[in-house]
Amino acid sequence: MTSLPAAEAPAAAEVPAAPLTVATVQAEAVPGDVAGNAATAARLVRRATERGARVTVLPELFLPAYHPQTLAADPAGTDVAADATATVDDPRLDPLREAARDGGAAVVIGAAVQHPDGRRTISSLVVDPAGVVRVGYDKQQLWGGERELFVAGDRGATLLVDGWRFGLGICYDGCFPEHGRAAAVDGAHGYLCPSGYVVGSEHRRDLYYAARALDNTMYVVFSNAVGGEGRWRFGGGAAVYDPEGRPLARGADTGEDVLVVALDPEALAATRAAHSMLLDRLPDQGPARTALSA
Repeated sequence: MTSLPAAEAPAAAEVPAAPLTVATVQAEAVPGDVAGNAATAARLVRRATERGARVTVLPELFLPAYHPQTLAADPAGTDVAADATATVDDPRLDPLREAARDGGAAVVIGAAVQHPDGRRTISSLVVDPAGVVRVGYDKQQLWGGERELFVAGDRGATLLVDGWRFGLGICYDGCFPEHGRAAAVDGAHGYLCPSGYVVGSEHRRDLYYAARALDNTMYVVFSNAVGGEGRWRFGGGAAVYDPEGRPLARGADTGEDVLVVALDPEALAATRAAHSMLLDRLPDQGPARTALSA
């Protein structure tokens, strides 16, 4: 997992040499049970790698569960600690490390992270095929009450897997076109978005990430939680979108699922040749517009 500045990124027209199989998961996490949720994640990762997945994406804050009351009441129990190199060495994650090693694949999973400087962030952990766990990305766009518990990240990140470049986002990040565009301009072929959309938000859930795919002619891998109670009942709908925003796979609104899809570099190249927004974009929109009266 490497993050590169834009100047070192490949041109938008470059595509990977071979297909890549990815998986997106929708599942229910138990509030506050990091060890139990890590074991659940490991089971689902094994399902994905048995079907050839090289990257598996699980929901936002899956390790502690997206449950603000529990996150507020027990930071010590719900968080994982990162060291100065952004490495996470927490024995509760051992089943997940083992699943990644056994499958020879990477995992992207949501966590609450305590950093050495005291920051607490909503983050995506990346477990590499050797089982090493690092903080891959800290959520930049915090939503609502998240601001009372967490600090926003200040930079994007790119995950490199077998010649594919993936921008990392988390839930509300994907509601901002400029977030996905920044990843695409940096050379991303895809955008990985662990999320936590509650029941009742299906319209936005299904629109935002399809739009980010089409906006930027890139694949989008969207993961979401299911289950829960009261306000924090989540609506599934995990999906993989092609570079024109069409769902290649989508989960139901309820129930656990693992969706496995092969990303096709030829389809990526064909879409970018036909829809050249990344090449045609203006460096800016010019001076302020003149107001007209009619």
